[in-house]
Amino acid sequence: MSAEATNPATPGPITPEAPRRRARPRIDLRRLGRAALLGSATRDRLPDAIGHVVEAHRAHYPDSDLEPLRRAYVLAESSHRGQMRKSGEPYITHPLAVTLILAELGAEATTLTASLLHDTVEDTDVTLDQVRSEFGEEVAYLVDGVTKLEKVDYGAAAEPETFRKMLVATGNDVRVMSIKLADRLHNMRTLGVMRQEKQERIAKVTRDVLIPLAERLGVQALKTELEDLVFAILHPEEYKQTRELIAANAARAEHPLDEIAEEVRGVLREAGITAEVLIRPRHFVSVHRVRRKRGELRGADFGRLLVLVSEDADCYGVLGELHTCFTPVVSEFKDFIAVPKFNLYQSLHTAVARADGEVAEVLIRTHQMHKVAEAGVVALGNPYTPSGEEHLDTVGERSDPTRPGWLSRLLDWQQSAPDADTFWSTLREDLAQDREITVFRPDGGTIGLPAGASCIDAAYAQYGEDAHACIGARVNGRLAALGTVLADGDTVQLLMDQDAASEPSLDWLDHAKTPAARIAIRRWLTAHPEGPRAPEPEPEPRAAYSGPSARPAAANAVVDQPGATVRLAGCCTPVPPDEITAFAVRGGVVTVHRVECSGVARMKAAGRPEIGVRWADAETAEYRVTLIAESFSRPHLLADLTEAIALEGVAIISATVDPPDQGRVRHTYTLQLPDADRLQNLMRAMRNVPGVYDVDRARHAAAGAH
Repeated sequence: MSAEATNPATPGPITPEAPRRRARPRIDLRRLGRAALLGSATRDRLPDAIGHVVEAHRAHYPDSDLEPLRRAYVLAESSHRGQMRKSGEPYITHPLAVTLILAELGAEATTLTASLLHDTVEDTDVTLDQVRSEFGEEVAYLVDGVTKLEKVDYGAAAEPETFRKMLVATGNDVRVMSIKLADRLHNMRTLGVMRQEKQERIAKVTRDVLIPLAERLGVQALKTELEDLVFAILHPEEYKQTRELIAANAARAEHPLDEIAEEVRGVLREAGITAEVLIRPRHFVSVHRVRRKRGELRGADFGRLLVLVSEDADCYGVLGELHTCFTPVVSEFKDFIAVPKFNLYQSLHTAVARADGEVAEVLIRTHQMHKVAEAGVVALGNPYTPSGEEHLDTVGERSDPTRPGWLSRLLDWQQSAPDADTFWSTLREDLAQDREITVFRPDGGTIGLPAGASCIDAAYAQYGEDAHACIGARVNGRLAALGTVLADGDTVQLLMDQDAASEPSLDWLDHAKTPAARIAIRRWLTAHPEGPRAPEPEPEPRAAYSGPSARPAAANAVVDQPGATVRLAGCCTPVPPDEITAFAVRGGVVTVHRVECSGVARMKAAGRPEIGVRWADAETAEYRVTLIAESFSRPHLLADLTEAIALEGVAIISATVDPPDQGRVRHTYTLQLPDADRLQNLMRAMRNVPGVYDVDRARHAAAGAH
């Protein structure tokens, strides 16, 4: 029963009230808890008690049908009649206050109807079948979801399984959690006469789970007030200091944000951009964070400028004018319009400085973006009835087009969690992430990940448990270890092994940050207690000869030294059409090198004279070349590479394999080509072998070459 609230009028230390400067068009939630007994009404007309709800609702939906609200209130009031809150108030004041909060946020009529009824099935004789019969399947679905959440026991022993149920209910319809968050906000506002230890217990659960969920649903108006209420309970001294700072700033006769706002209005007026420029005060927790970050606060630190325009293009027009007429703080610029945040949030963030050094942070967004920024998924209305039709399938599941990606992922991995404790620990870790990044796939698709995620996390986000076969990645075109931490905007190409028996590595857990990755890896390890199979022994460095001699054949090159014996250098093994040079060595021998060979630089530094050299025109000469293949370690790789080389008609003079290093292996081959034209095809064939990520010409002396 959600009656653990007390009289809203009871004095207590937990209601953040700060002197506000000018009125601003912001959702004012703090007054909503005062919706108590608003008068009686006859049963044949709209009750006076829900007049505030109707007024708020009509501001968003002028043509809404109010009959369901009237009937829901009548049923709720009659059902709860005689029930009292701990403060002695009639219990009906609680669902009224919760519904008013949601109405102010812009919730549609179905959500408001369910909100009025959200405690009836749990706390009265009303049944779910009765709700379904009188209000339809949609309302019944929401009431049932909230009823299940009301059964959550916030004791430590019960948390894992009950919060798993909470997420399942939330994932099937985000409006369930919207009602739950509004319910928690009203109860948090009215905790004043409870025992301190109970206040702290509820505040901690709110901080650890419900506030992060509000953030992920984008309901900033609820999230910020919940943060302030929790701050007041858990950190009363810091809250008091912050409150005094805010009060002192509000009492100033002149305020720099007022001046900057007026300058911005003038700039945009001259540019012909229609915009509303508002001052948006920071809430208590935000001021506290800025103070910890910057030390002593300046006047402009207590708020930000909010610029509201009509069209997306105007947002960038405003940005251009501000960066032209003021000094921009480049490090503060973020574009959440082009790349929205994971919770649907869109806005341009910047900061500009005046000549006197005063810096103001500026948020630029359209009116619709602002509505979504404040109310998140609540502002998107009913996603399931775009044409007045219900979209429930036979098992009561639904596809929510507004469901953020993080929630879809949580629903996926909660089904895979082997037990409730694993689910709970990974949930807490995931909710502790306060920022999400977006990385791009080579095909242009995106993957949403928490900040600090690695290539391993990207693999499991994209492929699920098939990511066990991931053997490497390229980040922004460069080869990267699977443990590489990704940054917002990176392009990630995941390299997959074709071997169906591929396995995750035990050390992947050290780099996996997301629940999906960690649970998948742990589940595989649980199913294979013997652990990942040991890799096949790598061959010792060895030489394999295709002929009786390992020495280079006579070169098809002509040098400007008559009578000299010409050899191709084993360190760089040039072939046509490489650019080449030559040097005389002992015994009247001239060696031919590629010009970029490191040996050329050393001989030049030693004063050795270069000898002119050119390739002869013969087309039948054989050439020797040394190639280095970089690959990920996997079984049978050496055999597969050898087969690819043989299929190209190329003889292996020698081959060496370096010991594996962090899952990577280097293979060095000295090869005899029937003709130089085969080189590019050969390198392409070797690169196509699974696990091989690069093949290049040797640039230093090759072990095993003679």
